[in-house]
Amino acid sequence: MDKQNSKFRWIVFVSVLFTYFLMASQRTAPGLITDQIMRDFQVTASTIGLLTSIQFFVYTGLQVPMGILADRYGPNFFLIIGAALTGLGTIIYSLGTHEFVLFFARILTGTGDATIWVNMVLILGQWFKVKEFVRLIGIAGMTGSLGFLLATVPFSLLIDFLGWRGAFLLAGILLCLCGVLLYFVLIKKPNKLSVNETVPPKKEVQREKTLFLIKRIFSNWQAWSLFLCHFGIVGAYVGFIGSWAVPYGMNIYDMTRSDASQLIMIGLIGALIGAPLSSWISSRLGPIKTPYVVIHIIVLLCWATFLLFNGKPPLLLLIMLFFIIGFGYGASALTFAVVRQSFPIKESGIVSGFANTGGFLSAVLLPSIFGVVLDQFQTASGSGVNGYFFGFMTPVIFSLLGLVGVISIKEKLSETSE
Repeated sequence: MDKQNSKFRWIVFVSVLFTYFLMASQRTAPGLITDQIMRDFQVTASTIGLLTSIQFFVYTGLQVPMGILADRYGPNFFLIIGAALTGLGTIIYSLGTHEFVLFFARILTGTGDATIWVNMVLILGQWFKVKEFVRLIGIAGMTGSLGFLLATVPFSLLIDFLGWRGAFLLAGILLCLCGVLLYFVLIKKPNKLSVNETVPPKKEVQREKTLFLIKRIFSNWQAWSLFLCHFGIVGAYVGFIGSWAVPYGMNIYDMTRSDASQLIMIGLIGALIGAPLSSWISSRLGPIKTPYVVIHIIVLLCWATFLLFNGKPPLLLLIMLFFIIGFGYGASALTFAVVRQSFPIKESGIVSGFANTGGFLSAVLLPSIFGVVLDQFQTASGSGVNGYFFGFMTPVIFSLLGLVGVISIKEKLSETSE
């Protein structure tokens, strides 16, 4: 079957993105029930913090191994297993009676979640030509943001209706069913469509040894450029928005918790718009690097604006900054459009995993660094400069590294990649 000209590719696209939509929601959904978990399991805030971060540690640590496995054995199997593992982990989480069970469930969910992005990128790369891929990768990025949106008011309403255990049990069952759906869409149906076709015998592919492949990719400056590019634009957004945005709004602007949470929503709206719009612009212009460099510069200037106003820009400007930074995060899907364009398909998995590791490594590092800096300099508020001023130096430095990465990218013309 000619995958890239088949109408069936759109069924693959919708099925894979729907699975990603549900899996992305389970990254942040447990945050909705923090108080209930603390009450039901009698655990401390530090335990909750570790429970929240452990999924991201597992996710980050598995990106490169997952890329290697996907390149070696194909992405379909791992995406199916990943959906099932995420579903199983979510079901166990809903049934947990001890904090140990909750940790095991989140590790399982993180393992499943680690499969989604790298394998999804590879699957879309197999089913769509480069021009289509550049446009659609933005929609894929937007789908993840929609998953985060699902884990706000809609999932809260479901928790109110079914209780937190019932809501997570339902989400887990749906994810397991997605694994079944993907089996039929990615494996069974394509095999059935190809059964009557005359398929030329496959040539024996001489595969490079894994150790040599890792050494070669890790010594490739293009791969490091993509790593830094993703490090700068993803971690600054995810790390700050996911940990310090609400305390910042409450402490500096005297907002209520509800009002401060609207800052997260504004960033999320920016991400929803940024993902498809940036990929559409790039597909129209041809070169990906030029608009991506512009986006990195704008994001860097946004973070620097916080320093310009001593950590407290005017409220209207603050809203605009959150929106633009969110827009930049949405545009981060272009990193993988460059991967698709720069590396052969057989290496796209490991390079995508390596680049994605950069993004989520910074997302893990930034909250801790920001917190340490804030603790050290909070006393500076008496001098007219609040502690957040020094904290914002961290995303500025991260964004500078991202700009170095995106400027260092050597772009190939897409005409060579069909």
